[in-house]
Amino acid sequence: MRISDALLPEFDQETATTRKVLERCPEEKFGWRPHPKSWTMGELATHVARLPNWAVYTLTKSELDIAPPGEEPYSEPAFTTSKEMLAAFDENSKAAREALATTENDAFMGNWSLLAGGQTLFTMPRVAVIRSFVFNHGVHHRGQLSVYLRLNDVPVPQMYGPTADEK
Repeated sequence: MRISDALLPEFDQETATTRKVLERCPEEKFGWRPHPKSWTMGELATHVARLPNWAVYTLTKSELDIAPPGEEPYSEPAFTTSKEMLAAFDENSKAAREALATTENDAFMGNWSLLAGGQTLFTMPRVAVIRSFVFNHGVHHRGQLSVYLRLNDVPVPQMYGPTADEK
């Protein structure tokens, strides 16, 4: 069995669920944050919308330095409109799905590293990076975003079962 055949159904399900959450983020609340140390709703939604693209980085490169010495660090400028955010999410998800679908088992088992300032933060097999750093990371931040919705009286969509808003 191909590793991608095991990952794609989960990717498709989580992508559809994540899009439902992103669709509910009101533009007029993009600047709202629950605490001074927290991201704004727009910043968090931007991160969630861009996370699928990390699958592409993972499957097409051997490493990523988020703060390369002598260069600008990786950044994610926040979207200003829902339309822009959803279009980016759809594009990133399509590219991620394509990368997942075309990656062979040997490549999934190859190591990938995340660096900051030239220093290795971690090295793991690509399949582990996809599961933890891409899939689980996305679900984690989607959960945070669902709390932002609740705190702003925006109906929370069903994810793994009914919510108080959708039975």
